[in-house]
Amino acid sequence: MKPHNGLLRITQSLKEGSIVNTSAGKTSSVENVTVQEAAKATPARKPGYDAIHVLTVIVLFCCIIVAGVGLFDVSGGMPHSFTNQYGDVVMLYGQGLYRNDSFFKAPIFRGTDFTMLFVVCPLLTVALTRDIQQRTLKSRLLLTSVIACFMYYAASIAFGVTYNELQLIYILLFATCFFGLITGMMSIDFKEVEEHVTYSLPNKGIYWFLIITGIALYAAWLPDIVTALVARRPLLLIENYTTEITYALDMGIIAPACFTCFYLLKHQKGLGYVLLDMLLTLCIVVGIMLPVQTIFQLYEGIIIPLPVLITKLGTFCVLAIFALYFKIQSARNIADSMRQ
Repeated sequence: MKPHNGLLRITQSLKEGSIVNTSAGKTSSVENVTVQEAAKATPARKPGYDAIHVLTVIVLFCCIIVAGVGLFDVSGGMPHSFTNQYGDVVMLYGQGLYRNDSFFKAPIFRGTDFTMLFVVCPLLTVALTRDIQQRTLKSRLLLTSVIACFMYYAASIAFGVTYNELQLIYILLFATCFFGLITGMMSIDFKEVEEHVTYSLPNKGIYWFLIITGIALYAAWLPDIVTALVARRPLLLIENYTTEITYALDMGIIAPACFTCFYLLKHQKGLGYVLLDMLLTLCIVVGIMLPVQTIFQLYEGIIIPLPVLITKLGTFCVLAIFALYFKIQSARNIADSMRQ
């Protein structure tokens, strides 16, 4: 158990009925207790709402619309060819919300929508309900981490999908995820996190996981860019797009976040544990999402080379399994406490 800076004491307030911490040297007639005992002794708080809960409801509402329409809308014509800005002929999907997206990318978007609608939205609903009812450190960490997954999704569709009728909802979803993530992180006391994390975390395993995940993201996407630069050609699968948002998010944000989290954890910083929870949750969701995306692509008749399945799909699925293990271990080694 990570010790407090001072002696942790508990006094029962007759007027407020709440737990009060006092440092050594102050008058008190109670005995020292562990962090877990202090958390258990804290009286239950009444359920309540705050800004992040309102933003989360908006996120859910927007995501259900976006993912539902993207998944179930199959109206329109047939796939057709299109000459892109680089002079290459590409195939467009031709139907539904993603009719103007490429035939390769549209099934990926629909697989993503399926995962968000039937896996991540229910998870966010559970996290929201728990945080409203329990208002604990763990419940807020879970809610913030799931919102981080929605942030990744919102950025992907807001910047990566060809313009369609849901553009305004994309913007609203992106904005609420962005400010919801900021609100969630600001509501977490990093010092409190440091005090409630035990020393029994599998630190070496987590360190290796973060390093390997960060390297894997560069290994997965960087060769595509380097190959295009050497050949002086656009990206192989740029098709009718101007850039690849996944490369920007994974190599520009997620991979550096893994290395930053590693550094913070080495120095036992509270922000490091918060980042870790977000990264583990995102990795688990991606591990579920990638096979679903692949199934949607195979259903449309898209042939995916076996080496690609092994190196990219297989790698991230294995990382997701480890992420789930570390997520469980992390949750077990954080002593809960009630937020003020």
